Parts: sequence; structure tokens; C-alpha cells
Amino acid sequence: MGKRKPRQTVLAVDVGGSHVKVMDSRGLTRREFVSGPHLSAREMVKQVKRLTADWSYEVVSVGFPGPVIQNRPVAEPHNLGTGWVGFDFAKAFSHPTRVVNDALMQALGSYEGGRMLFLGLGTGLGSAMIVDGILEPMELGHLPYHKGRTFEDYVGEAGLERLGKKKWRRKVADVVNYFVAALEPDYVVLGGGNALKLGRLPAKARLGDNGNAFKGGFKLWDTRTVKKPRIAAKASRRRH
Repeated sequence: MGKRKPRQTVLAVDVGGSHVKVMDSRGLTRREFVSGPHLSAREMVKQVKRLTADWSYEVVSVGFPGPVIQNRPVAEPHNLGTGWVGFDFAKAFSHPTRVVNDALMQALGSYEGGRMLFLGLGTGLGSAMIVDGILEPMELGHLPYHKGRTFEDYVGEAGLERLGKKKWRRKVADVVNYFVAALEPDYVVLGGGNALKLGRLPAKARLGDNGNAFKGGFKLWDTRTVKKPRIAAKASRRRH
């Protein structure tokens, strides 16, 4: 019986509107740099390569704050620069690269089997579902919800500021219950920066961790977790 092939080292890149964070699956070292409204895709890769020049890795995972098709962004991000649409990350990194929506990458890092719904409570509302290892990015935040506003308008950052924490918490609970009834997940993971402001969690819900984005980036290359390496064509649009 031959030797088992060693697991390849993954560089996970979590692209956000304020910072770009990186971690490798070997040393689990985390580094970051400021992003901002002028950061292009090419400049992001350049800075990541400079920041990780002393690391060794075989493959790359990128969590991008916007819709992705076939490893390439299909819309420019809201809070970053331009040049992301159609950008070839594999060519730029000189390594095989998988790009997914950032909510999906964090969802994968939070996944514990079965049917899981992930909702990211940040500037907007990120969403993804994983069903028996199959990854499904979603765009739930942009669906109409109440009085001409979307779900994102109520449970995103703008909703928190408009409603106040007490009413916002009630809306989050209502939205979670709405999606649980419609999608029938086994459990819901609530991630994003505002999830910690919830207090009591809705039924079937548990808190995620923003660090799970890195775990998800590592798992993108692990076929034992992602049973079918199929990632749905559309990805959720999440504002940062």
C-alpha cells in the first residue's frame, strides 16, 4: 500500500472593505493589511504576495465580497476599487486558486454536516446554504421583505442604526424564523460583525466566528468535507 499523499498547504485570503486578512493552513499564522476604496484586484494580490513572501503554499482560496462565477468576480465590490470583474486570480498568484463569495467561505468554515443555513450580519446580509456538502451561494438579502424594503435593509447595518438594537434584534429573529420555515435547515449559523449584538439567539441558531472564513478557505480544497466539488454559479451579493 502506497504512502498517503501529504495535504497541500492552502493560503486563505479574506477580502473585506476595511482589511484583507490572510492565513496559511500550515503555520496558522494570520496577517492583514488595510484595504479601502481604492484597492484593485491586482494591487490586492501584489500586497498579499508581499505580505506572505516568507510563506510556502501550493494553492489559494479567496473570499470575495460580491458575486462570483467560475472563480472570477462578476460585479465590482461596493467598498473597494475597480478591476475585480473577470480578474484571473490563479494567473496573478501563480498558483491554483478558488474564489467564492465571502459569506460562502465563512459558511463552509462553520459547517458541521447536514443542512446548514448561514446568515452574515454585517454591513449587509450575506447568505449561503450547504446541503450534505454541496455549496450553494444565495442572495436572500436582496429579496423584498416589508414596506418596500429588503431583508438586508432591516437586518444589515443600516437597519440596526435606523431601528435601534432592541427592534433590530426582533427583526433578526423574525427573518431567521422566516428563512427556517422556507428553507428547512437543520441549523442556522449567524456570523458577521453584528451577530455578537444579538443577545438571545433565535431557535435553531448558533453564533459563528469570523475566523471560520479561514477554515472555510482551507476546506475548499478538502474533498472529504465538500463531497461534490460543485459550487453554484451565483453567489450572494454582500455589502461591506
